Amino acid sequence: MASGFEPKPLDAWTPVCRPDAPDREPWSPFDANRPVHPSFGPPVTIHVLGAGVAGLTTALRLVEAGREVVVHEAAPTLGQTAASWLAGGMLAPYCEAATADPSIVEPGLAGIEFWAGVTSVKRAGTLVLAAARDSGDLRQFAARTQGHETVDAGTIEALEPDLAGRFRQGLFYRGEAHLDPRRALAAMASHLTQSGGTIRFGEAADSGDFAGEVVVDCRGLAATSPELRGVRGEMVLLRSREVRLSRPVRLLHPRWPIYVVPREEGVFMVGATMIESDRAGAISLRSAVELLSAAFALHPAFAEAEVIETGAACRPAFPDNLPRVTREGRVVTFTGLFRHGFLLSPSCSAKAAAMAQDALETA
Repeated sequence: MASGFEPKPLDAWTPVCRPDAPDREPWSPFDANRPVHPSFGPPVTIHVLGAGVAGLTTALRLVEAGREVVVHEAAPTLGQTAASWLAGGMLAPYCEAATADPSIVEPGLAGIEFWAGVTSVKRAGTLVLAAARDSGDLRQFAARTQGHETVDAGTIEALEPDLAGRFRQGLFYRGEAHLDPRRALAAMASHLTQSGGTIRFGEAADSGDFAGEVVVDCRGLAATSPELRGVRGEMVLLRSREVRLSRPVRLLHPRWPIYVVPREEGVFMVGATMIESDRAGAISLRSAVELLSAAFALHPAFAEAEVIETGAACRPAFPDNLPRVTREGRVVTFTGLFRHGFLLSPSCSAKAAAMAQDALETA
């Protein structure tokens, strides 16, 4: 695990969620010499609602700024109801900009540096592939993105030997990375408690429960915002002894485009559907078949893989699919990360933490 990392100052890039606050010192999750309570006054508790990626990144920033922080999580254990627990963990701003606002690229790249100071990040890039009959989709994807180089069959084989002879052409996004979301969430929870923060599991809370105190609402769809909608995402975890990949691979397909993200011990995350629905519950048969069929199309050896887990969660999204951080009095709301939780939470948590501290200082 990395340590001693100091990311660039917040004003060194222009994130989607830029703090409307004076310049602050660069944030380091491993600053052992920080004062527990700087000279801005006696400790006052800030309550963070939700222990997903939004809540934990915000809580970490506040703790490292010397604030007393309590995280209230309705689930009894870490990740049990968080959409971020089922995330792919791709730090892929260039690829995501194919279907998202291009403003996500700069903060997304900065987010890679942030996560490298928190957990293990693999900087192996992203490989985007398509069958020969779908070469038009590959050209369109290239036209909508930047930061890629076109690769032929020989380069694909060099990057991913197990895919040798299967694809003639692809796109390689060298500057992208990936992480294991569950390890990242666990690392943040550990850092938070070791730095003096508190996480209370099995404790559902609302912003109205803390009259007169500062609250940061990071509960996703449960946050108070009339424009929020749910976008259901479903995924499958496979274990294969016959397939090896070094980086996320995206397979473009007219019906079921997917990504396959390698994790340790032969585990692969295959995802993810995007269904305009806030329906809770297990993965549907149709989605499972589509995801597994796509994995088989990437490599037939996935037919013998073990299905070790399936999952579904509803991701909060606004009409423009960009996150928002707003403040009303003592309540800061940070939600709407859509499918970009790990990509954009570093920049947005900076704004949420800044707003929470401003709420204390202007009270």
